[in-house]
Amino acid sequence: MSPEQQNASLRFFKKLKEDCDHKRRLKLVSAAEGVTEIEELQCPAVFDGFTCWDATPAGENAFAPCPDFVTGFEKTRFAFRSCMENGTWFRHPQTGKYWSNYTTCVDMEDLEFREFVNSLYVTGYSVSSAALLISLLIFLTFRLSTSYGSHKYSNMKQPKTVTYHKSLRCTRIAIHVHLFVSFAANNLMWIVWYKQVVGVTKVVQENDIYCQALHIILQYLMVANYMWMFCEGLHLHLALVVVFVKDDCAMRLFYFIGWCLPLFITTVYTLVRMSYPHDTSQCWMGDSYSQWVLIVPVLLSMLASLAFLINVVRVLLTKLHCNSANPAPIGMRKAVRAALILIPLFGIHHILIPFRPEPHAPLEMTYQIFSALLVSLQGFCVSVLFCFANVDVHCAFKNVLRRMRRRRAGDNNGTVTQQTQTREMV
Repeated sequence: MSPEQQNASLRFFKKLKEDCDHKRRLKLVSAAEGVTEIEELQCPAVFDGFTCWDATPAGENAFAPCPDFVTGFEKTRFAFRSCMENGTWFRHPQTGKYWSNYTTCVDMEDLEFREFVNSLYVTGYSVSSAALLISLLIFLTFRLSTSYGSHKYSNMKQPKTVTYHKSLRCTRIAIHVHLFVSFAANNLMWIVWYKQVVGVTKVVQENDIYCQALHIILQYLMVANYMWMFCEGLHLHLALVVVFVKDDCAMRLFYFIGWCLPLFITTVYTLVRMSYPHDTSQCWMGDSYSQWVLIVPVLLSMLASLAFLINVVRVLLTKLHCNSANPAPIGMRKAVRAALILIPLFGIHHILIPFRPEPHAPLEMTYQIFSALLVSLQGFCVSVLFCFANVDVHCAFKNVLRRMRRRRAGDNNGTVTQQTQTREMV
């Protein structure tokens, strides 16, 4: 906790104690004016550091609303403090100190459910991270020979098939790699967030600078995910509709959209949120209107991606029909299909935000489980659609197997030839 935060906390608790002392003085004055002598035995009014407890008759319990500034406490619940028969407050048997019971401030069933949802997030992000790392290993290991299709020219006397091949460094595969990198980094950071921040109440309460920085990094990577998904749709639009675009110029544009634009958006979000002090507590975990700075660009990028893909599908169904003289490459068609699946999948989470049920509402648990599975497994879906189901990856593996068979067959032929020569010499 920074010195400024420590000073703010000290001022806050000092004010709580002053308010409690003031309230106690007012009650003493009113008691002196009304009743001059108190016959029953009472435990005195006291401030325990969190709550101001009124004077309570011996043998009874005092109740007070749970403090809302303590992480995990519900302000709708009540804490209590027991006044013993001898007119003294209850002492904890282990510490021997006066003790207020705040265990009732935590809804244990709700806490167990939140921990279950957090474990779902961690499990889903772990599965997605493993799939993304395997996909990156595949893309970076194999020199994929990416066929962009066979184009037959009908104006030639003898039909000639021209096939364009590009390596792993082609624009489409490069965009896949950057998308996977952004997703893998985002998933790994979310695992750290749930393990080191969400699961540690002390970290959330102290609100150290590193947990705030981690929140900002997470938002940057989240926006980068969606911007690279936008680049997927934009590339398909440029490749199939615009056509005449240099790869180098396109990649520079994609680098700016995928990595630089999210940095600008996240910086604006950070500055806006920092301007509201009540939004910067508890590692910035609470909801804030400043989050719309992130949500609006993400939704706009997804709407634009959807518009690009709808136009690409129109082109595929008309100008590049499979029966036409210029059929669409199968790899490109599968990329369009994968993007059409992912865009709605990515957008559902943000579309449902305004309809999120209130805490403890009947559908709140269903929403939380659905959201955890949907968000944490997005990276896995990306890996399946863009890598594991990628025809270029399948061709690469087939080529490797084919070369291994040829090499094995060549070694066997060499061995047979050598044995034959040896027999002839004998």
